[in-house]
Amino acid sequence: MQETKKSDYQPSVLDTSSVELPGELMLLAEQMAENVHEVWAATRIEQGWTYGPERDDAKKHHPCLVPYNELPEEEKVYDRNTSIETLKFILAKGWKISR
Repeated sequence: MQETKKSDYQPSVLDTSSVELPGELMLLAEQMAENVHEVWAATRIEQGWTYGPERDDAKKHHPCLVPYNELPEEEKVYDRNTSIETLKFILAKGWKISR
């Protein structure tokens, strides 16, 4: 298998544009988004990162090391999109999600 050069990488994303999430899954998506943030934050904290008003990789400071409800909306959108696309991927692959 030939190795791909980093500059040649083209992401292969499953097209989920035709998948609509039922309303009850949108609530789940928001809960997942919060958990995605919590997992990310816990990992960063374990790695020695702390809150800082500006990101500083050398000092391991990050402005998003705050509770989800305190994140700027654009950061919440990133986590929401990850959750929504994960749920849509599951449905597109033929799985059912039920309570």
